[in-house]
Amino acid sequence: MAAKGIFAGMPWWVKWVAVPVIALVVFGGVILTVVGFVVNLLFKALLFVALVGGLIYVVRKFISGASSSRTDW
Repeated sequence: MAAKGIFAGMPWWVKWVAVPVIALVVFGGVILTVVGFVVNLLFKALLFVALVGGLIYVVRKFISGASSSRTDW
């Protein structure tokens, strides 16, 4: 309710343009740090999943290839 009183006599662009721009200038570094951290974490998680999936694929290929060669004897 207090915010409505503060912006009561102001033009629309103060509320919808100027205040968000000021917030981005003040908190821009923090926002970029948090977004960068989240993107970095998602990239590492995706890389981990891809490496584990590749390892499982290689091990299964190796085991199935080794077991089929043993049955050929």
